[in-house]
Amino acid sequence: MKTTHTDRSVKFVEWLSADDMHSNSKEWLSELKFIEDEHLFLEDLITSFTLQLIDKKHFSDNKKVIEAVHDFSKENDTLIKIVTKHQKNLKIIVDGIDQPKEEEKYKNEHKKLTLTIHKFLKNYKSLKIKLFDIIKNIKKTQKQKRLIS
Repeated sequence: MKTTHTDRSVKFVEWLSADDMHSNSKEWLSELKFIEDEHLFLEDLITSFTLQLIDKKHFSDNKKVIEAVHDFSKENDTLIKIVTKHQKNLKIIVDGIDQPKEEEKYKNEHKKLTLTIHKFLKNYKSLKIKLFDIIKNIKKTQKQKRLIS
């Protein structure tokens, strides 16, 4: 049987210490907060190229990417709240009180978050590549028009 990256991530989480889970949560929050700031840049980029983005030829595809940028922003905000809450709930693991059901629930939540965050970051990176490709093509077209003129 072949072990996928996802399977390995889930198995790996089972062995994580409280410190490791806390470290994961801090890293996730850091990345999500960076994306929050980066989103402002993407919004400015979209605003700067609005006229070119609404060009008839590419409007449909560009609109999908722009809507996805907005959707990812909302999802990012939601993930920040979830990870913050998850981070605060780490006390269940470290409080010294034996709560096997709650501890298992926390670890399962951490496994799910590991997969969710990984998938989100992968999809977000793909979206940025699409947006940057669109902007790059717009810039190339503008440059060609200037050279022809």
